[in-house]
Amino acid sequence: MLRSLKMANKDIFVTKPSMPPLSEFLPYLEEIWERQVLTNGGPFHVRLEEELCRHLGVEHVSLFTNGTIALMTALKALDIDGEVITTPFSFVATSHSLVWNNLRPVFVDVAPDTLNLDPAKIRAAITPSTTAILAVHCYGHPCDVAAIQAVADEAGLRVVYDAAHAFGVRHQGHSLLRHGDLSVLSFHATKMFNTFEGGAIVSPSLEVKRRIDRLKNFGIIDETSVAEVGTNGKMSELNAAFGLLQLKHVDEYRARRREVDRLYRKTLQGIPGIRPLHAPRDGDNYSYFPIMVEPVCRIGRDGLYERLKENGIYSRRYFFPLISRFAPYNTLPSAAETNLPVATDAAQRVLCLPMSTDLVEADVRRIVGIIAAAG
Repeated sequence: MLRSLKMANKDIFVTKPSMPPLSEFLPYLEEIWERQVLTNGGPFHVRLEEELCRHLGVEHVSLFTNGTIALMTALKALDIDGEVITTPFSFVATSHSLVWNNLRPVFVDVAPDTLNLDPAKIRAAITPSTTAILAVHCYGHPCDVAAIQAVADEAGLRVVYDAAHAFGVRHQGHSLLRHGDLSVLSFHATKMFNTFEGGAIVSPSLEVKRRIDRLKNFGIIDETSVAEVGTNGKMSELNAAFGLLQLKHVDEYRARRREVDRLYRKTLQGIPGIRPLHAPRDGDNYSYFPIMVEPVCRIGRDGLYERLKENGIYSRRYFFPLISRFAPYNTLPSAAETNLPVATDAAQRVLCLPMSTDLVEADVRRIVGIIAAAG
């Protein structure tokens, strides 16, 4: 059971960084200052890549300054062109990474039980111009990776997974990050595992990793040679050091989030119009706690969002509006709401409740009490 504290009238946010004591970070800072190596693949950077491979159960990891640059570089590394089938139900960086690579996003609908891409909708949207699928493990819940890969194999498509929510998630006993041609992680400050800002690409081979590492360093081969147009996506030693410290605590963070998840499920039972989106899974990382607000809820999703905010509880309507409703995308034929009925409905009903390592039982009961009273 969670630690018990008196119910406090404090603001609670949907996500909050997991921060070890400052005293644990100071030795890392001292080492950076003594070595005077601040970036360009320093010792902490190398160590973090190695330790992430071991922790995640993957072969190759390339660290980046953030997840968006990592996603843009992943698409570039696979030489993807033309049209890419993707989801409207995500953070806008997913589709932005396509447009930055001069790729055309084609939105298809999601499955109602996961809000991940529906493989049948992917198959129906393939045209001669389609070259890849960019799928998202929404809220860290695995896509139907077998079905998506089957569709990709039939049509000769590449598969890239935006795994920003999926750090440490396991699927059928193995790392979820091993699926697809590449998987991309975000280590933003709001994530369960973070490096302040950061990201990574998980690669299946050393050859692919080498190209990714070249692309994130301007395309440079050596002091006098540049092989191709790259970018500056390198993670600094400061960020890598914080990542190494976070990695020491990440199993503890996951365990505490699992306790919060279980308490939410227990206390939300029986509240009309409120249901958790997913059933519990042993392989989850418990990064988010999304609920679906059904029509029977008297004040609706937006009313509940405002009621929580009035009481200092800052939930989020992840993801509202849909990417397809934003100005850069809403004129695309695939962005029509009639093409995306499940995603459109979900965007009006989903609400992510606060989920962090420092939530205590009193916090969860306070949140659930407000929800119960509002319904």
